[in-house]
Amino acid sequence: MGRKAPWDWYYSTSVWLHLRKQQLQAHPLCAMCLQRDGIPVPATVVDHVNPHHGDWTLFRLGKLQSLCKPCHDSAKRVAEIRGYSDAFGLDGFPLDPRHPFWR
Repeated sequence: MGRKAPWDWYYSTSVWLHLRKQQLQAHPLCAMCLQRDGIPVPATVVDHVNPHHGDWTLFRLGKLQSLCKPCHDSAKRVAEIRGYSDAFGLDGFPLDPRHPFWR
């Protein structure tokens, strides 16, 4: 996904490997696919809900979510850039309370 961040090595630590394993065992399905479509898709990526930007404490203690790789690499990335998700629920309304629709 482009250049490496200075903190990429965090993801090879035993702390991360343990957190990742716990997260995928507790939440084995993609949170975004379940919320958006109600479809159970196996998760393969553990994502920090709020980007840690290299803050070791946030990296270890920040809220995590399980995602499939397509959601992590596309929908999550777009939401981080825009500041909100453009996913809509089955009722046709935006799922993200930060979406401009809700302002």
